[in-house]
Amino acid sequence: MIDLDAIRTLADIPAAQAQKRGGAVAVKFGARETSFAELDAQSNRVANALIASAVVPGDRVSVLSKNHDAWYPLFFGTARSRACLAPINCRLAAGEIAFILGDAAPKLLFVGEDFFETALAAIAELETPPRLTALYGAHPAFESFDAWLGDAPAAPPADEPQLGDDVLQLYTSGTTGRPKGVVLANRNYRRFLEMASEVDGFAYDEDDTVMIVMPLFHVAGTNVSFSGLAQGGRLVLVKDFAAPDAIRMLTEERVAHAFLAPAMIQMMLQQAEAPDGDYSQLRSIAYGASPIAEDVLRRARATFGCDFVQFYGMTESAGGGAYLSPAAHDLPGKLTSCGKPWPQTEMAILNGEGRPLGDGEIGEIAIRGDIVMKEYWNRPEATCETVIDGWLHTGDVGYRDADGFYFVHDRIKDMIVSGGENVYPAEVESAIMGCPGVADVAVIGVPDDKWGEAVKALIVPVKGAEPDPDAVIAWARERIAAYKAPKSVDFLDALPRNPSGKVLRRDLRAPYWEGRERAVG
Repeated sequence: MIDLDAIRTLADIPAAQAQKRGGAVAVKFGARETSFAELDAQSNRVANALIASAVVPGDRVSVLSKNHDAWYPLFFGTARSRACLAPINCRLAAGEIAFILGDAAPKLLFVGEDFFETALAAIAELETPPRLTALYGAHPAFESFDAWLGDAPAAPPADEPQLGDDVLQLYTSGTTGRPKGVVLANRNYRRFLEMASEVDGFAYDEDDTVMIVMPLFHVAGTNVSFSGLAQGGRLVLVKDFAAPDAIRMLTEERVAHAFLAPAMIQMMLQQAEAPDGDYSQLRSIAYGASPIAEDVLRRARATFGCDFVQFYGMTESAGGGAYLSPAAHDLPGKLTSCGKPWPQTEMAILNGEGRPLGDGEIGEIAIRGDIVMKEYWNRPEATCETVIDGWLHTGDVGYRDADGFYFVHDRIKDMIVSGGENVYPAEVESAIMGCPGVADVAVIGVPDDKWGEAVKALIVPVKGAEPDPDAVIAWARERIAAYKAPKSVDFLDALPRNPSGKVLRRDLRAPYWEGRERAVG
């Protein structure tokens, strides 16, 4: 449970837990452990150092780093100073980082040692670069973190955070264009904390170990961290995801809860040691951020033997929306559903004019509630196009069944129109995933003079396997309508994905559509 009297905003989490159980471990990173009392003191020092650096309420502070335990006091300290942390995807190129820095205009940029040169290349493109500080590691062009921190006191600043404060600015992955800064306020996360302990997959016990493998510039990484710490859990933070290491940590750290992207689950299942692990302490695996094939989910449930919870949401909804509970995973016909709405959250299926549709009718999924973002930073028109009458338009096509469960077909812009029929790539991919010799698959539409678009499957074979294209097509035709099955198959070494595991279909489509106009999206 979360003490909502002691934890009014995210900034209150370290102090509330320090007062209650200060000696307990809050974060483990490698061999280093940080107690709640230490996290509280470190966060206060960061807050006071930011204020001494002329950071005022509403200012942005950015961080460019892999997962690192220094991220947590930086976040909580920024929130306590009433500024807003704008993390940057560390996998971006210098030019992309420069765009985000120019958009967010942070006063300070904290950089991990892996990205010193990238950061320098990025700020070279800016007229007004931020002050540079090394979050960890050392570089002549960067002020050391300890030097910047100086003798900042460990007492909390007098100016308390407010519910209206912007607290986190997460940039969308930009799969269809320039990334947009999603502004989330303390008010959004107040509602998140109120709901978290009521939702399977976010409800933890004190001292439960929660494994954090999702990047901390992604809403899944931040939300699982916030929920775990707010409930007194012990976070085991992973710098870089590697399937063998994740399997080992589940056992060695006696992990009770984890959030994994479907691609991570799939990679873990491909490890020879996966079936032999001791997962007796593991109580739940939450998954989301991208579609999961039904075959992969069934194998994962059999291998890990714990509860599985699916989360459906967006950065724009503070990661919230719908969830498929462990019990619902066993209901007939519900395994492919994203579940029902979170508490105190509304969902609907809307038509092209924004009017609600009935059960079984296909339209755009929309979310409404206090978890919906404040705005897109510096993008008022995009904000107005996305949030209409309080409804967040997700861009996902789906339907609601008679039992109130929501099903996601695909992204509107990824839909393939072949011979006048709508084909949703996720459905085709799910049909193909169980095919022998297939390790990964993405489905796209390619130009076709007869059909307008033809369905093409891009397959990553299992190591050492050579799947026959005709066999793959036949496999799909046995499971879905013939017009949905791929007309052709190509093979790749790997699929391009963003950090949340979503396939970059735009990159896959580009060579096939060069010099052509695509009818959809």
